[in-house]
Amino acid sequence: MRYSDLERPPLSAAALNRALVRPGSLWTGVTVVESTGSTNSDLAKAAQEGAAEGAVLVAEEQLAGRGRLARTWSAPPRSGLTFSILLRPRVPVATQGWLSLLYGVAAASAVRRLAEVDVRLKWPNDLLIGERKLAGVLAERAGDAIVIGMGLNVSLKPEELPVETATSLAIEQAACVDRDPLLRAVLREVETHYREWTAAGGDAEASGLHSAYLAASATIGRLVRVELPGGQVLIGQATGVDTSGHLQVASEGERHTLSAGDVVHVRIAG
Repeated sequence: MRYSDLERPPLSAAALNRALVRPGSLWTGVTVVESTGSTNSDLAKAAQEGAAEGAVLVAEEQLAGRGRLARTWSAPPRSGLTFSILLRPRVPVATQGWLSLLYGVAAASAVRRLAEVDVRLKWPNDLLIGERKLAGVLAERAGDAIVIGMGLNVSLKPEELPVETATSLAIEQAACVDRDPLLRAVLREVETHYREWTAAGGDAEASGLHSAYLAASATIGRLVRVELPGGQVLIGQATGVDTSGHLQVASEGERHTLSAGDVVHVRIAG
């Protein structure tokens, strides 16, 4: 494989498959492509065509990456981890809103351990270092499957950041900026949390996911400004997350329960 930037070597699909795909593993195959529009879109199509649970698709470059509400996500080739996973959870649909939060908990834990940086979770789908965005997570339904994608900034330099409010592991002087062990660690952590959560029938409380999420949250317990569709704004205390993974906000004596689809932006207000 040809590549020009020695600081940004390509990932080896063979090495990743040797490390992750084994009898009894959640992961059934890791595919690495040089470039694609969107790994989520590609895996969603594969899901509709019957692809097995545990498929992983990694793109060295993503040309039409999407965040929540169709926001774009871009980065130079091999400067980050851009990948999606395919899950077919056998748990009640009402609990499946927890999947993107589960993924965030797992990814934050793995990155915190390897990179030795304090990664926190902003509801519903961002990984933060301080107030800066390190990664975004996007979960989408594809028939009876769920596809979850993540874009994690690894070696981006300040001038390469897509927005000023972003950061990367390199900028944060992380202990690990090698994408291969980072990807393995994230996927292993996702598998552990996913098995515990599905074994508990999607019950975030019983599986320990709810408490793990609260411990890693940068949102719960803070005063937040929630921008809603149509220009409405809600300011209140983020008090918790319910059994469906929805954010609970207390404002002027009322409790509001918000799904990710209800919200344009959540920002810390104070």
